[in-house]
Amino acid sequence: MNVFGIGLPEMMLILVVALLVFGPKKLPEIGRSLGKALRGFQEASKEFEAEFKREAEQIEKATQVSMEAKLEPPAPSALSPAATESTADETSKASSEVAS
Repeated sequence: MNVFGIGLPEMMLILVVALLVFGPKKLPEIGRSLGKALRGFQEASKEFEAEFKREAEQIEKATQVSMEAKLEPPAPSALSPAATESTADETSKASSEVAS
């Protein structure tokens, strides 16, 4: 068993020293509070990771939409023949006004 690079004999030594320093009545309280702190840290870490993933997905979707808009020009069938004719008429009128 190797936790944080500490083997079983080292863990036993740490527990004995902690028992001597804090006493048998305080040791369970310290263990509980340490466990709660570790659990809270893990929950905060998971929450941060989930939030980071959500933001990354939103940015990716926004980038993908803008890239599709830049890469795909409007289809020529989208323009009606009437709109094309009126645009041509306006262009010829504008050029004749400039010429005069």
